[in-house]
Amino acid sequence: MTSITQTSAEPEIRLNKQRTNYSEWMFAGLFILPFVVIYGVLFIYPTIQMLLLSLQNAPLIGAGKWVGLDNYFRLFKDRLFSVAVWNTVYFVLLSVIPSTILGLVIALGVNRLKGWAQSIILACFFLPYILPVTVVYRVWNWMFDSQFGILQYPIHFFFGANIPVFRTLPLFMPAVAFITVWWLMGFNVLLFIAGLRNISPEIYESASLDGASRWQQFTRITWPLIWPVTVLVLTIQLILQFKIFDQVYLFGQGGRVDATMGLVQLIYRNAFQKNMGGYGATVAVTLFAIIVVFSVLQYQLLRARGEK
Repeated sequence: MTSITQTSAEPEIRLNKQRTNYSEWMFAGLFILPFVVIYGVLFIYPTIQMLLLSLQNAPLIGAGKWVGLDNYFRLFKDRLFSVAVWNTVYFVLLSVIPSTILGLVIALGVNRLKGWAQSIILACFFLPYILPVTVVYRVWNWMFDSQFGILQYPIHFFFGANIPVFRTLPLFMPAVAFITVWWLMGFNVLLFIAGLRNISPEIYESASLDGASRWQQFTRITWPLIWPVTVLVLTIQLILQFKIFDQVYLFGQGGRVDATMGLVQLIYRNAFQKNMGGYGATVAVTLFAIIVVFSVLQYQLLRARGEK
């Protein structure tokens, strides 16, 4: 009798499970739907439109003529595009790794402080990050001014004359990269401190009892445990610096704009100043592809190294 009752109850149990699964999927879909709609409207749709626009000879707004891949063939023959790619890559090399290393070093120092001293020092390093780019431009443009800039005193001492830094081509990109590292480094410091605080002090105490030096503690405890944070910082900085525009645009005013132009500035010139929407979209698609490829490769390589 009992076996007959259990057999007859099994289909009802399965039906209840199916109803429960259906309800869970329905509620999950309702919660996800707003994000999917917003993501589709603000990212997927514009990306598709950008891809289609890159295949046309068209203004930024309005109908155009379908030209297929002609814009891409034209792009790789454009000397200014080659200059913009080199300037962007050069800027990334000058800014990403130094800002990551300095952020880690400062975070290690700040993390050793306690109480109000730690809060004040951390605030000092983070304060530049909240400044608008126009304020950063005004401050550093005044400090590097070739006539009355305060930084011209050490420049004159070492080189014997005042140097217009932002009008001297070999110095322009290193100077802008230096300012960018100063400006954005506080964010890296904050991320590294968050990672360092997740490491239990008991691990360091055990290592000290075993006779480990500070360098051994860093290389065998701190560095491996904050490696995921390091990967995150490098990836964020790589994406941000590939999209460099504001600093180069502002500091390059009145100088040799073509020689200091980055990829985003090239997009701005073609799409908005020359109203060549199709060609500007082509540069944008190429930059998007470069960022995706470099970001994925860097993330995978760094993650693989961390797993080893």
